[in-house]
Amino acid sequence: MNQHQTRSDQPRPQPEARARPQAHNPRPVSATVDIAAPAAEVWAVVSDLTRMGEWSPECRRVLVVGRPRAGVGTRLLGINRRGPAVWPTLSRVVRHEPERAIAWRVRESAATWSYELAPVEGGTRLTARRELAAYSPLTRVAAPLIGGAQGHDDELAAGLRTTLARIRETVEGGLRR
Repeated sequence: MNQHQTRSDQPRPQPEARARPQAHNPRPVSATVDIAAPAAEVWAVVSDLTRMGEWSPECRRVLVVGRPRAGVGTRLLGINRRGPAVWPTLSRVVRHEPERAIAWRVRESAATWSYELAPVEGGTRLTARRELAAYSPLTRVAAPLIGGAQGHDDELAAGLRTTLARIRETVEGGLRR
């Protein structure tokens, strides 16, 4: 297997995630994995955003702020860690389509994170994505503390692949709550 091939059972980066943008722009970050389970089972796991800390290498915990509810407008407090740096984020769910997609926008970075589900033979394709038009002023100020924004993009891309592999293990292993 050469450096451009991936095993079909491993989460794979999307083609746009491999493109190298100019240094001042964020690079697209996404990954996809096929899960041997129906969309309802994948949705039951991935739509519980409070579980993100179980799978993500950077997000340690997510709490619902205010009245717990599922749907657009739900507010989230995330606790992230990268090396010695620990920081909170505030987010709001901006898309909630049961068994199809969930997305939230992070106030501090203006990034939108999403998980999209699509039926495939034998299960469900899950695609995770970070959409970010430009680095926020806060990200540009904090970048030196976290090793640079571009370096962080590289870690986020790898982190998404890890997250998807862990979600797949959870769903296929029957580790739903």
